[in-house]
This record gives sequence, C-alpha cells and structure tokens, in this order.
Amino acid sequence: MTEIRPLTELDPGRFDRPDILKRLNAASRRLAELKGVAASMPNQGILISTLGLQEAKDSSEIENIVTTHDELFRGAASPEAAINAATKEVAQYRQALGIGFAAVRESGLLTINHILAIQAELEQNRAGFRSLPGTALKNRAGDTVYAPPQDGGVVRALMADLERFVNDDSLFEADPLIKMALIHHQFESIHPFYDGNGRTGRIINVLYLVKQGLLDIPVLYLSRAILRTKAEYYRLLQDVRDHGVWEEWVDYLLTAVEETAGQAIATIQAVRALLLDTKHRIRDRHRFYSQDLINNLFSYPYTKIEFVQHDLGVSRLTAAKYLEALAADGFLLKRKVGRSNYYINQPLFRILTGDNAPAADG
Repeated sequence: MTEIRPLTELDPGRFDRPDILKRLNAASRRLAELKGVAASMPNQGILISTLGLQEAKDSSEIENIVTTHDELFRGAASPEAAINAATKEVAQYRQALGIGFAAVRESGLLTINHILAIQAELEQNRAGFRSLPGTALKNRAGDTVYAPPQDGGVVRALMADLERFVNDDSLFEADPLIKMALIHHQFESIHPFYDGNGRTGRIINVLYLVKQGLLDIPVLYLSRAILRTKAEYYRLLQDVRDHGVWEEWVDYLLTAVEETAGQAIATIQAVRALLLDTKHRIRDRHRFYSQDLINNLFSYPYTKIEFVQHDLGVSRLTAAKYLEALAADGFLLKRKVGRSNYYINQPLFRILTGDNAPAADG
C-alpha cells in the first residue's frame, strides 16, 4: 500500500519550471477573466443555478451516474418528484455544492466539518469518515494497483493535516491553482468516505478557489474536462502514487482550469446576451414584464406555474396567464409531461447543453 505523506513535505520549488509557470500564467489569466465576466451578470444567482446543474450532471457522470438533460431540468423543476434515482443523485450534488458555498462564504474557511456536510448531502447519510478499510482500485486484470489508507485513525489524521494545508497559506508557498491540484490529489488518495469521494473532491476544487478569492461564486467546474479525459485523469492520479510525478498532474489540472474557464466565459457571455435580448423583447411586448420574471425564466431552463407564482407573488391563475402568453409568443415552449406542464426556455437550454430542447407534445 502506498503511504500518503503530508503535502508540506513536497518542495514548492519543484513547480517553478518554465512549462508549469507558462501553463499557470495562462490558467490564472483565464480564471481572472472568468471572475470578471461572471461579475457582469445582472444576477449572479442565475449562474449558480444554471451552471451548477450542468456541473452536477457531468460530475455524477464520471461516477457512472447518468441522466439526460431533459430529466435533469425536469427534476430541478419538480424536486419533490424524482424522475429516477440518477436524477435524484444529481440534484443532491447541486444541493451539496450550495451547502459548501454558503459555508465557505460565511466562514472564509473550508473545514473538515464543511466537507462532512457536503458528503452527507451527497449520500443522504451521516456515515462520516471511514472506520473500515476502503475499496481497493484494481486494473482490468483484477490486480490491486492502489489501496487507500485502511485504518480509520490514519484517515482522520490525514484529513486533519489536509484541513491545515487548505486553510493556512503559510504552510506551503505556492500559487493557489497549484495547491488546488495538490489538494485534489491528496483528498482522492485518502479516499476518506465510504462513497461520494470523487464528487466531494470536485466540489472542494471550486470551493477552494472561492475561498482563495480567485472566484466570487462557484462557476469553474472541471468535471466536463475530466469526463472528456477520464482515462488520463486516473492514469495521472496513479502515476503520482507510483512514481511521484506531481509535475505532470499539476500540468493536467492547470490545463483543465484554462480550458474550462474559457468555456465558462463563452457560456456566461451567451447567457447574458440572451437574457438582455429576452428582457428587452418581453418588456416591449408584454405589460406584465418584471425583473423577477426574467430571473425566473433564466434560473432554470424549465419553469412551472408554481415557480412563477412564488417568485412574482401572484396568483396561480395570473402565473398561468403569463406563461401561456409567453409560450404563445414564442419565448417559451410548453410541454406536458404526465400531469405537469413545463415551460422551457429553449435558447437557454441550447446554450447550456449544445442540444435541441425537447419538442412540444403533439
């Protein structure tokens, strides 16, 4: 079994290589640009809702928890009626991210208690850190290639050490993006929970960037990049354990940050342009226009009468009239599923997914 050593035993100077510094500069510039573009949104809560849903889907898919965009967005519109188990788990991921973000924003820290709360929401239990041996990682031949720490006391000690590394900048003089890569590897190698380690670790990534002030809100989601390069991700994780090649792992994560930030910038700019265009056209054509209505239509690709009723403080009849008018005017697509009517913001759906929105029922 590979022994996990404290990250403070690494020499920060080993990452002062021209190739890594070049990658770091590019990733840092992109991340700063993303922070600024996100701040230009009239309502940043819209980004947390919409991009958070997409991250929940991609992060869960890495763990083979697969749902469609249609199921995902309908589940967000009707959380009380889970469409299937996968959709429910994806919804729990988004809720866990929200819990973690609120905790970091309030305390300025990312603690063990925060991480426990995130994982508890993901898994809907309070099992806490492992006290029994963890699952060994096997290759295709069935040989064990990595086994996480098996003793519960060791797990807790390693997590306490990681908590100090995360929250005390004086312990390791390195750029926060490099530290994020190290933290992610350490957490995944400790594998402190019975389940939910991968998803918890990816939430920790973005929350650490918020804690460090590199982002105001959690809008950099690396899961899509990891999903596209899943084999490489796991190979590099193991290469560090087997051969100590931290530099390649750091380069991989910095590349993912740069690419993902660029994609997020393009998505936010497209959402902002669509929001402003929709706002002006609804205001010109419908007397019931309000900013609360726009916020509702852009917080989720799918909305319902109950949402508009709640967000605008109007009667159910009035909310229904608003949505029917917007559907008749082409702003929304009305779709009936079972006994529920959904109203779909098709252009927003396409921006977030690259797919065509579901067709209306015939």
